[in-house]
Amino acid sequence: MKRRTVLAGLGATAAAGALGLPSILKAQTPISLNGAVQFNDDHAFNRALLRFEELVKKYYGKPINFTLHRNSSLGLEKQYFEYMSQGKAVDYGIVSPAHMSTFAKAAPFIDAPFVFKGIEHMNKVVEANILAPIADEVAAKAEVVLVGYAGGGVRNIFANKPLKNLADLKGLKVRVQGAPIWSKTFAAVGMSPTVIAYNEVYNAIQNGVIAAGENEAAGVEAMKFYEVAPHLNLTQHAVSIRPICFSVKTLKTLPKDLQDAIMKAGKEAGDYGRQLESSEEVVKLDTLEKAGKLKRVPFEERDAMKKLADPVMAAYAKEIGAEGIFEKISVA
Repeated sequence: MKRRTVLAGLGATAAAGALGLPSILKAQTPISLNGAVQFNDDHAFNRALLRFEELVKKYYGKPINFTLHRNSSLGLEKQYFEYMSQGKAVDYGIVSPAHMSTFAKAAPFIDAPFVFKGIEHMNKVVEANILAPIADEVAAKAEVVLVGYAGGGVRNIFANKPLKNLADLKGLKVRVQGAPIWSKTFAAVGMSPTVIAYNEVYNAIQNGVIAAGENEAAGVEAMKFYEVAPHLNLTQHAVSIRPICFSVKTLKTLPKDLQDAIMKAGKEAGDYGRQLESSEEVVKLDTLEKAGKLKRVPFEERDAMKKLADPVMAAYAKEIGAEGIFEKISVA
């Protein structure tokens, strides 16, 4: 079942449900939607979701209540995605594609190392709708619609020591996201990757369990990783893409005009999120470095790092049947 098929059937389902409601309830009870985000008010993901709320209200034009649960108060992104799939507790949120792999094998591919050359390249891929087949798989298998694409931060390795070349990376105990492609690519480069929950990374570095992690500037700032790993090594190994997700089970219960507003608002909020995070990145790093909280370390062998990871990415694309998408992304 394709994402487009999923969406096509939503209006009829919503209409059927609405017919069974007493008119007094329809008039008096505004629809309520619950969102979730791991971060605080200042983080780009939170601000993208607030823009989503603002745009839905604008395009829907009728009473609707939004509650955005911040600072991991409902758990972490992996849990949010499971909740949305089940149609309970969380209706919308921003989730790393790595956390979708249980449902859709191809999903982590869009956020894997060295997929995008930079933010401009990622924007081209999103605007050309090249990611549609992956979104279709997520909608069909997980019952979660990817309504927009936020993100836009360049990911680097933060560590408790400077890392300038491949020799420095050899054997590095580094935290990676849960999708297997992250462990495979980092291992191919010579590191020793390990999967640790995002909220445990700080303590793991502090206690010597690992020496490093990888993230974009917004995450490094929000989680204060610089306190235990003050060296930001500029590997530029990935550009974050963070889909704005919405539960299909919830969407099916909503009026058709609200469904349309959600889809339109999702795309625009995603565009806003990418522009926001990418534009703020250098400012955040400049501020942290001037305050003496971190030091940016140029990485001398980024191309060599990519060359080691490329065969793993090609094999992964073949394994999940995404060779065509990989090729389209590469030439975009």
